[in-house]
Amino acid sequence: MKFGVVTFPGSNCDQDMIDALRNDLNQDVIDLWHKDKDLSMFSTEDCILLPGGFSYGDYLRCGAIAKFSPMMQSVVEFANKGGRVIGVCNGFQILCEAGLLPGALLKNQNQQFVCKNIFMKSENTHTSITKEVTGRPLMIPVAHGEGRYYADDATLDQLFANNQVLFRYCDEFGNIVDSANPNGAIRNIAGICNQGRNVFGMMPHPERATSDVLGNRDGQLIFQSLINNN
Repeated sequence: MKFGVVTFPGSNCDQDMIDALRNDLNQDVIDLWHKDKDLSMFSTEDCILLPGGFSYGDYLRCGAIAKFSPMMQSVVEFANKGGRVIGVCNGFQILCEAGLLPGALLKNQNQQFVCKNIFMKSENTHTSITKEVTGRPLMIPVAHGEGRYYADDATLDQLFANNQVLFRYCDEFGNIVDSANPNGAIRNIAGICNQGRNVFGMMPHPERATSDVLGNRDGQLIFQSLINNN
């Protein structure tokens, strides 16, 4: 299994992602540049990652310009063929802007940038990225100013009915409560997937929780679930 990590102008978590996958998880990683188009070295068993940061300066809306990059055109084609794509933070925003995931990421409810460890949990055993991490809360960092997930009621009901909600913010004991929600995301949603279960988006940064040096390895569990359920 290979991973491709896309760098856009303004990406600031691309090297974090590459380091976590390559050095902490011993995976084969290929750097991808936003102006390139070639994904021929990847099969649908592989995975493309869109990292966090401020692609194209977050002008217009977060991710609104990045969706027009040459590489994103190829990523959309890759996803539509069944290839796996993960967007983290700004990457999640890009996936929503590109129409690969429903809904939108709005400014945090408190109108402030949030940077801290949070807890989230999954009750979803239907996707490769969550299959091995259901049940217990995971401590994962967040760092965003526009991470409040929003969708209309019909879309939300469909997401829950189709088991497309990956992660929800919770407290350290696993209780899904308002006080554990760092950005005001509707129904405490921290991550979702598409109907095909091959496109995943989340606001928390699992790549920042993969090493003993960082004092946290909970993020490894998410990537390892994906790898083990290839």
